[in-house]
Amino acid sequence: MAPSLARTRGRSKKAAARKAERESLTAAGRAGFVARGVVYVLIGALALRIALGGGGKQADRQGALAQVAEQPFGKVMLWALVVGFGCMALWRGSRAVLKRGPRRKAGSRALDGGRAVFYAFVCWATAAYANGESQGSSGDAKSQDYTKTTLELPYGRYLVGVAGCVLIGVGVVLAVRAMMRRFLRQLDLGSLKGRTRQVVTVLGVTGGAARGAVFAAAGVFIVTAAVQFDPDEAKGVDATLRSFAHTPVGPWLLAAVAAGLILFGVFSFASARWRRL
Repeated sequence: MAPSLARTRGRSKKAAARKAERESLTAAGRAGFVARGVVYVLIGALALRIALGGGGKQADRQGALAQVAEQPFGKVMLWALVVGFGCMALWRGSRAVLKRGPRRKAGSRALDGGRAVFYAFVCWATAAYANGESQGSSGDAKSQDYTKTTLELPYGRYLVGVAGCVLIGVGVVLAVRAMMRRFLRQLDLGSLKGRTRQVVTVLGVTGGAARGAVFAAAGVFIVTAAVQFDPDEAKGVDATLRSFAHTPVGPWLLAAVAAGLILFGVFSFASARWRRL
């Protein structure tokens, strides 16, 4: 009986350890979505201010972090974002490495791995900003510097062109998936009923479409930089958003995209609450 009892206790301990691991990773994922939501809401608010003629700070991640830093306990809030993005990188990485099953194909795990690397970089950059080490060049200047460096490489024009096409493709996919409501597959629909589900659906569709539009537009500028062999044509998030105000529609298009980014930030908060993690 003793060996049988020991095995039973061993299995119970392993099950408890697996449960604790799942709960920790779930908490990490939710913290990551909250951090993402904060940044998107702030970027959208900054872009909306620009559309309404208020000028203001850069409408990108660095501008959003500057907004956070100006608030009471801003330093604490910045480090909270660092933790949130670190949690997102951890959660995405765990999905790439640990998550298995018939629906978790190699492509899905590779995509999660890429997202984990991206959020690890965002975490590092946010930590550097919170520590006062990365408040120099704007996102637009950095984008042009990266483009210039790449253009100087052998076949650099083609590398830049491919990068731009990839970014356009990502933007189109994000927008199409949002409009097809693919995100609903990832939500706990059993807890989302009636008006709440309708609101979350609107947030996901409009927010995802706006996010995709920004990605695609940034990709167009990178392709233009490759075609014209001019790194100054490349634009970061801030300049990309401002470019929407120079279309025939004028600042109204920028206002619409900015509102969409705010809605995507709110959708990120909804994901923190209702996404199946």
